[in-house]
Amino acid sequence: MENYLTAEEFEVELGEQLRAARLRRNLTQEELATRAGVSRTAVRALERGSGSTVQTLVRVLKALGMQDWLKSLQPEVTVSPLQMLRSSKPRQRARSPRRTASAAKA
Repeated sequence: MENYLTAEEFEVELGEQLRAARLRRNLTQEELATRAGVSRTAVRALERGSGSTVQTLVRVLKALGMQDWLKSLQPEVTVSPLQMLRSSKPRQRARSPRRTASAAKA
């Protein structure tokens, strides 16, 4: 997958990958839907890249035995020792972007 894909193109690519994974496991859409606890229409929409919920995606991935794929989306959080020294409590908010001098004059 390339970085220049639109969200819609990315959905289609993801759907194609899920369809290929289903076929490698020799499952019909109906069988996968039953295992995932979703409707066949939801599986079909997911495979077509025509919209789905995160819950449907997670259920289908688990039914395909691909839950490790989800873990790859969440990198392990590491905190540098310097950051630990600087902060006594965890951050609650993101900082607003700083205004540049040219933006302040405009």
